[in-house]
Amino acid sequence: MPVVREFRLPDLGEGLTGAEVVRWMVEVGDVIAVDQPVVEVETAKAVVEVPCPYGGVVTARYGGEGEEIAVGAPLVTVAVAPAEGGALDGGVLDGPGGASAAVPADASAAEVERPLVGYGVAESRGARRRRVGGAGPAAVAAPAPVAAAAVSAAGAPAAAAPAAPAVPAGPAVVPVISPLVRRLAREQGVDLAALTGSGPDGLIMRADVERAVAAKVAAPAVTAQAAAPAAGADVVPLRGLRKAVADKLSRSHREIPAATCWVDADATELMALRRQLNATAGPKVSVLALLARICTVALARFPELNSSVTEDGSGIVRHSAVHLGFAAQGERGLVVPVVRDAQRLSTEQLGEELGRLTESARKGSLTPAELTGGTFTLNNYGVFGVDGSTPILNHPEAAMLGVGRIVAKPWVHGGELAVREVTQLSFTFDHRVCDGGTAGGFLRFVADCVEQPGMLLRQL
Repeated sequence: MPVVREFRLPDLGEGLTGAEVVRWMVEVGDVIAVDQPVVEVETAKAVVEVPCPYGGVVTARYGGEGEEIAVGAPLVTVAVAPAEGGALDGGVLDGPGGASAAVPADASAAEVERPLVGYGVAESRGARRRRVGGAGPAAVAAPAPVAAAAVSAAGAPAAAAPAAPAVPAGPAVVPVISPLVRRLAREQGVDLAALTGSGPDGLIMRADVERAVAAKVAAPAVTAQAAAPAAGADVVPLRGLRKAVADKLSRSHREIPAATCWVDADATELMALRRQLNATAGPKVSVLALLARICTVALARFPELNSSVTEDGSGIVRHSAVHLGFAAQGERGLVVPVVRDAQRLSTEQLGEELGRLTESARKGSLTPAELTGGTFTLNNYGVFGVDGSTPILNHPEAAMLGVGRIVAKPWVHGGELAVREVTQLSFTFDHRVCDGGTAGGFLRFVADCVEQPGMLLRQL
């Protein structure tokens, strides 16, 4: 007989506690190989594909698209064929195509856990999800009798097994399997028994609870004049990346005493240098790459700005490496990819890495590792056609350089009025890590490098 194995949502790293189902990549009854991706989920960091460490036939899926699943909660169950002899006796679990996983001789079916490729296996965090009515997982599709899920040791479907006995009807149970949905309903005062679920077999989804909450919010706005339609407002739930951004910015605004200074700079010579570099053979150098090079040189001169304050506020961490974050607009909104060890890269290498990460941001394929760990942020909001900004710091970083659009303006140059390419630079910093003199010195050095890029040669 095949063994039904339960695969739980693993810890995807960076302290994440859950993920939202974006797209299922398998159906109940599909035969899958070991480490085959089964679902695409969205975390607060990125959209990732989750591979299953078991090979066999999918017997159940937990959670519909748009539903959040907690780390450690069931994700799928898979019917896995045992080794020859019909028992887990220290052999292997053979999946389709010959994929296999070693099984210790003294391990039971519930104890065997293959590491998830790329992530590692998370321990169970609390009790398993409740199963509706005691009749097996209330999944997107209920697990078929093992007959439909059985596979032979060679990976081919086996003969049908007898149907499972009927389960006696018990007391009425609210069709909810997600503890997150139950908690949301409890916190918002929503009666789950009064809802009609939009999921399979009437399953109550998170969206159903959110609609009920929105209806409660809009209800007081209805006036006594029933004939006149009320102007209702849509409630858009904060979730995934948008919620993570909101939480991070709110924390930054609460905890960091930020200050901003700014200066106009003549970028004519910097743009001339870029045109000169791009006139030669080789990869093109972007304005962002030149600004990134200026930032790494400036941080070497003012290392106290490449830092962060400890969690308890008792000290300042000085970072030896510059992990340069930069704002990029992608499918999931504004994200901040990170160029690792930017101080070690040449201007050309910086341009290539910035280009690669920007393209990944547009496609929505950035990994959690590419979106975390920054020590300083470069924000080129000039691409939106604006001149200035006072941004909120990317917690826990202590500083951010902002660059406005580079535009032709009248400018006094060499004692005469001329048309020059001018930009506004702004610098926001954590006043706990330095005073205004340091911040002003950093910004002035950056402006001098923009106006006279030859100054960089003294620092390289």
